[in-house]
Amino acid sequence: MPIYEYVCERCGNEFEALVFRNEKQNCPRCGADNPTKKMSSFGFSIGYKFKPSSSGAGGSCSTCGSSSCSSCSH
Repeated sequence: MPIYEYVCERCGNEFEALVFRNEKQNCPRCGADNPTKKMSSFGFSIGYKFKPSSSGAGGSCSTCGSSSCSSCSH
C-alpha cells in the first residue's frame, strides 16, 4: 500500500495516509472528506495530476521549502 501526503482544504491540516486501491480519505482533524493530494516526487514520476490548493495554507516548494517558488524558480 502506498503512502500519500494530503492537505485538507477546510482546515489546512497536512497528513499522510496508507491508501489501498482507490480508497477515499478523510481529514483526521476535522473529518472533511475532500483532502487534496500534495505534490511529491513520486507523484510526478507516475504522472499524477494535482489540483492546486485554494487555501494557501501549508504549501511549500519541494525543492527549497519556501512558501513561494519564485525564490528558487521551480
